[in-house]
Amino acid sequence: MDSPNRQAFVVVFPTRLGWFALVGSGTKLRALTFGHPTRAAALEALDPGLLARAREGQWNPSLVARLRAYASGRPADFRDVPLDFADCTPFERRVLRSCRRIPLGKTLTYGQLAAKAGSPGAARAVGRCMARNRVPVIVPCHRVVASGGQLGGYSAAGGTAMKRRLLELEAAVVAPDSR
Repeated sequence: MDSPNRQAFVVVFPTRLGWFALVGSGTKLRALTFGHPTRAAALEALDPGLLARAREGQWNPSLVARLRAYASGRPADFRDVPLDFADCTPFERRVLRSCRRIPLGKTLTYGQLAAKAGSPGAARAVGRCMARNRVPVIVPCHRVVASGGQLGGYSAAGGTAMKRRLLELEAAVVAPDSR
C-alpha cells in the first residue's frame, strides 16, 4: 500500500490528443489531464493541491508510453493501473471501479453504470462522479453516455468534441449529438 506521504511526481508530455499531465506517487496514479494545447495549460489543469506537493520527474515511463500509444490510435487497456481513490466516497469508488470495466469500443448510459455500481436510479449522481473523475482515459468516463445513446457531457479539455474523438478512436458507436 502506498503511503500518502510518499513523494509525488508530475510528468508532462505531448501526444496526438494534446498535452498530457499526470501526478503519480509510489505505484498509484493520483491525477491525469489531457487534450491541452500547451504544456503550461496541462499543468494548470491539475489540482493545485496535488501539484504543490509534487515535483517534476520520471514516474511510470511504461504508463506514459501506453498513453502515447493510445493517443496514436492503438488499443489500450488501463485497468491494471493502480489508482488512488482515497478522497472518494464509497459510492464514487463503486462507480469508478464499474466504469473501469467498460470494455474498449463499448459504452454504457449513466443509468446502466449506476445499476452496475449497485445504485439503480442514481444516474445523476453517476454523472456528477464522472464530471469529477481525476483520471480520465484510465477511468474511461468518455464511455458513459446519456440515455438514448446521446453523447452527454464531458468535463475534460475539449469537452464533448474530445469525448466523441475518444469514442471514434476506440470505434464505439454513439448516436449523433442532438445539441
